[in-house]
Amino acid sequence: MASIITLEEISAIRALVGGGVTLQLGGNIIYHDGQTPPSDSAIETKLAEMRAAQSAQEYARNRSDDYPDWGSQLNKIYDDGITKWKAEMVEPVKAKWPKDNSGPV
Repeated sequence: MASIITLEEISAIRALVGGGVTLQLGGNIIYHDGQTPPSDSAIETKLAEMRAAQSAQEYARNRSDDYPDWGSQLNKIYDDGITKWKAEMVEPVKAKWPKDNSGPV
């Protein structure tokens, strides 16, 4: 592991040991409750898993940014019904940002 510990690495370490670690100034990690420090390779593997999971959900974050606010969506449902809401507000965003992360389309 690098000499400077990133927040991403701390998250990976916490995931591996079940939380409960403290990062001190200077980069020392204090493990609590008898936790065994993970190996550098275990940390790197966990980081790769976390990055893959983050990347896999990119479409959802992009969709979230493109959907109108909840008030506008509820007004659309009230005024025009669920079918028009889905057709005019939901489906265009889903088409723009498909689950395979190939967007924008």
